[in-house]
Amino acid sequence: MKPAQPIIYVTREIERAIGMPPGPNYLIVADRTPYGESIKRQYPEFVTLIDSTSEKPLGTGDLLQNEKVRKLVLNNGGTVLVFKNTPRIEPIVIENGWTLLNPKASLGEKIENKLSQIEWLGELGPLYLPEHSLQVTKNIAWTGEPFILQWGHGHTGSGTILISSAADLATIQARFPERMSRVSGYIKGPSFTVNAVVAGDKVMMSDISYQITGLAPFTDKAFTTIGNDWSVTQTLLTAEDIKAIESMTNKIGAKLIANGWRGLFGVDIMKDEKAGRIFLIEINARQPASVTFESFLQEESRRQGAVGLTTFEAHIKALLGEKIDQPLIPVKDGAQIVQRVTKTIMNMPDDVAGSLELAGYRVISYPNSQENEDLIRVQSLEGIMEGDGKFNARGEEIKRSLRQE
Repeated sequence: MKPAQPIIYVTREIERAIGMPPGPNYLIVADRTPYGESIKRQYPEFVTLIDSTSEKPLGTGDLLQNEKVRKLVLNNGGTVLVFKNTPRIEPIVIENGWTLLNPKASLGEKIENKLSQIEWLGELGPLYLPEHSLQVTKNIAWTGEPFILQWGHGHTGSGTILISSAADLATIQARFPERMSRVSGYIKGPSFTVNAVVAGDKVMMSDISYQITGLAPFTDKAFTTIGNDWSVTQTLLTAEDIKAIESMTNKIGAKLIANGWRGLFGVDIMKDEKAGRIFLIEINARQPASVTFESFLQEESRRQGAVGLTTFEAHIKALLGEKIDQPLIPVKDGAQIVQRVTKTIMNMPDDVAGSLELAGYRVISYPNSQENEDLIRVQSLEGIMEGDGKFNARGEEIKRSLRQE
């Protein structure tokens, strides 16, 4: 069922919302940034940009409380979509009498939180998670073997810590003695991402992308995701691996269906390089960050004659409760990579984006300054990796253009 009025996507970063073009039935509200202004020039009637009154960017909650935005939403019927529902966003929408298309914030929290996730997974936990336990940090004992420690919350790997010595553990215990943590066995190997859509009683799974993680100089954090590559997946995964990932995604999706979820979710997976086994690393109970570019690649394939829906289109249809009788368009090539703010890289020269665009890449720049936030995103219609942690010629070209070598 289509809403009587447009869907209004409200987001801090406009890049999250451009999984499909803005139009009369799909309006976008976002922070004013140089990239946002470039999108508004293309779609002036359907994009609204809001200026921050401080140096800090406006969050989604701030945008929803902005008087200009409140009037816009009210005048257009009050159907709101956000990147991720939260306990702050949900009450604002309810208070204004609007309709929020995203699933409940409490359900998303239960699924994403590394601690409550174990209970939510139930019988799937022992099947798919690395060996794990929940412990108060001060009670964790060093056994001589490296392990992974995770807090309930983290973002792009920031809540994941490799403990490789007794000294590492002692440092964490001194800082956070009473904090509950998830302790997991340490596994090494390539990581992958699957974007999927819960649509009614079925799960629609997109093609698996290789997750580019922890590579310097793009980040100085070992577990931070910095991009995706759809082309190298076939090199790193066997047919049996892909079947295992599909089965895992469908079983997680079935549990989401049983809990009343709808729309997008994401699954992060790692292949243990020793045992060759597929492990579940993370569930994103929201729109995964790679969906907008994945949908762009699907649009490009459609221009070449491919039939089906983009992942973002399926997300919107699922949220609206519309029947979906088309498959997702396959994605077999393409990649993106992000230079994040690090201790030594805090800005990007103005001419970098231009040189990359001249070389044939799509480029998005961000006015961020907080450590680990995005500085510049580079997108390619072709893959940039030739193996796990190893760039091909295009990947090396991007590194050179970013002037980090």
